[in-house]
Amino acid sequence: MQQTIQPEGQRAAVSTSAVQPSSELEVQSFGAGVRAVTESGEASLTPNENPTAARMAWSDTEQRLLDGPHGRLTELRDLLHIMREFMAAFRAMHFIGPCVTVFGSARFSDDHPYYQQAREIGARLAQIGFAVVTGGGPGIMEAANRGAQEAGGLSVGASIELPFEQKFNRFLDKHVHFDFFFVRKLMLRKYSCGFIALPGGYGTLDEIFEVLTHIKTGKMKHFPVVLVGKEYWGGMMEFLRKNSLGEKTINQEELDSIFLTDSPEEAVQHVLKVSQEQFGVKRAKAPKPSKLLFEKRAIPHSQLFRNL
Repeated sequence: MQQTIQPEGQRAAVSTSAVQPSSELEVQSFGAGVRAVTESGEASLTPNENPTAARMAWSDTEQRLLDGPHGRLTELRDLLHIMREFMAAFRAMHFIGPCVTVFGSARFSDDHPYYQQAREIGARLAQIGFAVVTGGGPGIMEAANRGAQEAGGLSVGASIELPFEQKFNRFLDKHVHFDFFFVRKLMLRKYSCGFIALPGGYGTLDEIFEVLTHIKTGKMKHFPVVLVGKEYWGGMMEFLRKNSLGEKTINQEELDSIFLTDSPEEAVQHVLKVSQEQFGVKRAKAPKPSKLLFEKRAIPHSQLFRNL
């Protein structure tokens, strides 16, 4: 029997029909770009900027940072921009409760089997009380957010402006937008006690291997890491087993830290089991927002809280 931790009140059953965007959507946008939510859920530019020029301006922020030394005032401006982005993101995500981050490609349509798997994973995570965090875009990210929202859970997106992925998905209760990749990636890890990766490209590989690197080097606790899709990830796992383990650049324990499955149920149950047994994730009293700091609780609020 599937183990669940039900929040107060009965959660909604998983629906396979389309749902309307949440009226509770909360948008946080930092840095040079300001977004507005359109009826279609796309991020529109305000006021009436040229989309191509705007994307170039936003991407230039991090490109300039990585383009070698600049004048002292420019470096100071970038530093303050980064500090502002971190501070605003901490405030925005502090009350979402323990969550699981779902990684995956933005390029799968809603009729693809991987999309359906991600949707089921999002729903199952929400049903046992986890908030679901993704990169906030389309494809696998949309599917996981959609499943979480349909199941009555908290759906969170941490997005960034990219040349070919110019909108966040419409199944978000809270949306946080970033200008810097490294800030966004840190926030995708900071509040999560589990990580599930479905098929994806360079971005997904980067995100999941960064998690594994932080765990290996002791910079991060040994949170559960799950890969969903044996056929898709099997070649990579064989490479790690034959080449990396064979040449002793990783050890068996590090390889065994990756849980590979085709089952959304197994993926979620593995995250729940490890997070409960090793990190004491349990139902507890939620932290209270400070009125003095103008803080707001995320709604709907997760019913699980970490005891780390």
